Amino acid sequence: MPQVPRSAENYIIPKATGGRPLAVAAEIRCFLIEGNDYLKPARLQKSEMATSLEAIKGRPVAVLGGGVLGRRIACTWAAGGWNVNIRDPSPEQRNASLHYIENNIASYASEIGTKPGNASAFESLEDAVKDAWTVIEAVPEKLSLKIDTFADLEKLAPKDASLVSNSSSYKSSEMLEKVGKEARKRIMNTHYMMPPDNRIVELMTDGETDAAIFPFYVDRLKEVGMHPIVAQKESTGIVFNRVWAAIKRECLTILAEGVSTPDQLDSVWMEMFGSKAGPCTMMDAVGLDTVEFIEEHYIKERGLSGEKTTEFLKREYINQGKLGAKSGKGGLYPPGATTKAAGEDKSHHDDLHAPSLYMLDIGLNSLEDTIHSGRVVVGSSDGRELRTLVSGQTLPDGLDISLKTGRIDWTNMGVPTSNDGIVQSCKLDGSDVQTVIPAGAVHTPKQLIIDQENDKLYFCDREGLRVMRSNLDGSEHEILIKNGDWENEEDAANQLNWPVGISVNRKEGKFYWTQKGLSKGGKGRIFRANIETPQGEDPSNRSDIEVLFTGLPEPIDLEIDEDTQTLFWTDRGDPPMGNSLNCVQLDGLKGLNENEENPKYRILAKQLHEAIGVKLDRVNKHIYMTDLGGTVYRVGVDGKNKKKVYDEEFAFSGIGLTHV
Repeated sequence: MPQVPRSAENYIIPKATGGRPLAVAAEIRCFLIEGNDYLKPARLQKSEMATSLEAIKGRPVAVLGGGVLGRRIACTWAAGGWNVNIRDPSPEQRNASLHYIENNIASYASEIGTKPGNASAFESLEDAVKDAWTVIEAVPEKLSLKIDTFADLEKLAPKDASLVSNSSSYKSSEMLEKVGKEARKRIMNTHYMMPPDNRIVELMTDGETDAAIFPFYVDRLKEVGMHPIVAQKESTGIVFNRVWAAIKRECLTILAEGVSTPDQLDSVWMEMFGSKAGPCTMMDAVGLDTVEFIEEHYIKERGLSGEKTTEFLKREYINQGKLGAKSGKGGLYPPGATTKAAGEDKSHHDDLHAPSLYMLDIGLNSLEDTIHSGRVVVGSSDGRELRTLVSGQTLPDGLDISLKTGRIDWTNMGVPTSNDGIVQSCKLDGSDVQTVIPAGAVHTPKQLIIDQENDKLYFCDREGLRVMRSNLDGSEHEILIKNGDWENEEDAANQLNWPVGISVNRKEGKFYWTQKGLSKGGKGRIFRANIETPQGEDPSNRSDIEVLFTGLPEPIDLEIDEDTQTLFWTDRGDPPMGNSLNCVQLDGLKGLNENEENPKYRILAKQLHEAIGVKLDRVNKHIYMTDLGGTVYRVGVDGKNKKKVYDEEFAFSGIGLTHV
């Protein structure tokens, strides 16, 4: 029997031939009609689509949507040697996507042995798809949005570009409402599971797709290390997600009926199938709102009941803001359950919502030129190898990140006895280093935090005896607190007035700072004041300053959880109270009167080694801490499950994080 032409082989369903292939002419496309033992042929419509290497040479791949999966799709193609254009209307998502690729492209590429291409991000759809040979839609799972997206692509994308949807819950044929006949020949589903750990991609026709696209696209996917399969006909859920939908449906029914619990159900699943994660963990990682949305589509299409699936999810979880790992309130599991630390076994659904970590190595362990050996480094919550972004820094101390601007800001103390400290910034990849606050405008800048809502930098000036604020570009630089004149010897010598740590509580309209006092001196204090200076007052005589704690071992950095109104701080003083992570509830916390005792506070973690930085992961409800002993720790906001993320021959000071 003659061989099936390659352009048609994935459409042949040999139902009546006992699994043997059917011979057809190259111009014939076949579909199985359910309920009948025959195949109905239809004439193929040829399109002017780019299905040769020569036609796509030098042209980019465009990915629409820079979310969790979109950025992984983009990284897959970039790692395979293609230049990739990412389009997302959100500047935070664009910056996060590029930084994800920057951090991960080497590991993607190492598995396939290719030289990576470049990734660029665009706000404009027209600019992103210009000259692209394929456009991959990975926008939110809203059918109306996808319909409009393909209508826009028909107008803006090259006329020979393949236009594909990453959706598995919607067939691409449902997205054709505003698309003309010719464009429909270039549209199909390509559903990526979760690269790089899961490299399966499912391809499926829209019912009118030119058959020539499939073998060509399959070959390109294989070249970038993916494992493509082609569905034999249209199917909601394509292949795997139909099976996965049934599993989710039954698991939710078990939970709704009270038959079992998420951890018990997952435990049985993992033992039975040797899996690293169970269905409940995977649903949490994907997002319970996404699970509910997809199941609603099956309910409408198949006439299923949602009583023990979607209605259960909405009532018990979604309506309470418990959306899974991404929400900060948890889901089927508590927050942070899918974020793994170094050395912990994990599946491809773990760490989807884990942060990237940015630390400052102050340089004290350098054998040469300690003062100028500081670095900005980036790592991950699971302890992957650290990368140096910026080196040659002069005693860097405080750090924070703005995804809106795509930049890292940090302080360099300079030589503490000199008035030469600076505040600097760079792009997320370490390039374009700029001076934000120049030498002479700040003496010895310490900890730093960004008010993300108002695009403001807050930082303490230790030897300068000041707390300061500026715009992210350094403009509108102002003094908020002034504890004396640093040029006056008596004022400068009083270490009780040296500000160090800083945090902002927008909901309360206040900022907080520490004055640590002498090293191990037991005279540290924590203060707060209004974000806006009282009218008619100046930084030297503010009437709104409150002392919240006195006599602390040596408080350093601060962090505030505005959702729970909890203040966290590190303390590098002597044990048993020092070298610790501490917290106190802010609700009802009042300033101390003279000789009044400190309010009670809680020690969450001990036995740090010269504790410095602290940063809250609001999504996973974890706290990350650094110390000069070279360790980065992670602990739950309840003080449980303290883990070492990094243990290096560094001297870590400031820490920041982003979810990319």
